[in-house]
Amino acid sequence: MASRHDTDDYLSLFLNDVPLMDVRAPVEFARGSFPSAENAPLMNDEERHRVGICYKEKGQDKAIELGHQLVSGDIKAQRIEAWKRFIARHPEGYLFCFRGGLRSRLTQQWIRDAGIDYPLVKGGYKSLRRFLIDSLEEQASSGQFRMLSGRTGTGKTRILQQLPNPVDLEGLANHRGSSFGRQVTPQPSQIDFENRLAVAMLKARHCNHGPVYLEDEGRLVGRCALPETLKERMGASPLLILEQPMEERIAIIREDYVEGMYANYVSRDGAEAGWLNFRDYLLSAVDRIRKRLGGERHKQLRGLMEQALAQQSATGQTDTHNAWIQTLLQDYYDPMYDYQLSQKQGRILVRGEPRAILDWAHENRCA
Repeated sequence: MASRHDTDDYLSLFLNDVPLMDVRAPVEFARGSFPSAENAPLMNDEERHRVGICYKEKGQDKAIELGHQLVSGDIKAQRIEAWKRFIARHPEGYLFCFRGGLRSRLTQQWIRDAGIDYPLVKGGYKSLRRFLIDSLEEQASSGQFRMLSGRTGTGKTRILQQLPNPVDLEGLANHRGSSFGRQVTPQPSQIDFENRLAVAMLKARHCNHGPVYLEDEGRLVGRCALPETLKERMGASPLLILEQPMEERIAIIREDYVEGMYANYVSRDGAEAGWLNFRDYLLSAVDRIRKRLGGERHKQLRGLMEQALAQQSATGQTDTHNAWIQTLLQDYYDPMYDYQLSQKQGRILVRGEPRAILDWAHENRCA
C-alpha cells in the first residue's frame, strides 16, 4: 500500500464518504460518531476507565504504562487484526481518536509495526465534530431553503426525494415525525443525528447546489432535535403545499404505517413476535395522543383499530384499517394542520398534486 499523508481536509472526508476507523472506546462511539465511521477500539470501556482513573491519580506516564499492560499479548494481537481487516476493506480510509493524539498515534504505530502505513485524521473526533457544528450553523444561517408541506398522508417524503436538492430530516432521524412515526430500528443519538444532518447539508451545498428542500417539520423529529438556527430559518422559508385526495392519503397511510410496519416487524422478530410487536406499536401510538384526542374520541378510534387488527390477524386483509385512518385524519390531523397553515399564508409558492409540485420545483430549481 502506497504511503498517504495524515489529513485535516475534513470537507473532503465528509463529501466523499471516506471510511473512518474510530479507535475510541465503544462507549464514546455510542455517544456519537460520523456516518462513514466504524468502531475498532484501541481499548474497551473497562480498559479506558481504568486508564482514566490512573491518569487522574498518577499522571500521564503511569496511565500510558498501564495501557500497555492492559492491551498486550493476545489482546493486542486481536486489536491489530481488527484494524488490518478494516484497512483491507478500506485502503482509502483514515483512523482517528478523540483529539488525534496518543491513541491514534499508538494505533498508527502498531499498524506500522505490522507492515502497514495508514494515515490518521489530525485533530481527531473533536476537530471533525467542531467542523460539522460550524458548517451546519453557517449553512442554517445563510442557506436558501424551500419547505415541502402538506396534510398527513400526502406522501411528502416520497415527493421530497424526487425534488432537485432534498435533505430528508425524517430519514436522518429514522422517525416519521408523529406519534406513529417510530421505526423498528432505534433512532440515532442526538450527536449522530446532528452529524448526519451536517454532512447532508454539506453535500446539498457543495455537490447538488440550488435551494435545499426540507420537509416542514416541528422542532423534534421523534426525540432528535433540530438545531435552533435551522428551525428558525425553516419557519421563515417559502412553502410548497402538497395536496392529495382523501382516498390516496388513506392508501398511503395504510401502506406505510400498517402494511410496511407489519412487514418490518415480522422481518425483525419473526411471524408471532412480529405480529404482537406491530399490534403494540399501533395501539400505543394512538394511546400516546389520548389526551389530545379526548377520552371518547380516543375510545372510538382505539375500538376501530382493534377491529381492524382482529380482521388483519384472521384474514390478512388490511382494508378495515381505512376506517380509523380516515377518522384520525379528518378529526385530528387535518384541523391541526389547517390551523397551522393559516399562519403561513404569505409564504406559499405553489400548491397542488405531486406532479404540479415536482414540475414547479424543477422549473425553478435555480431561482
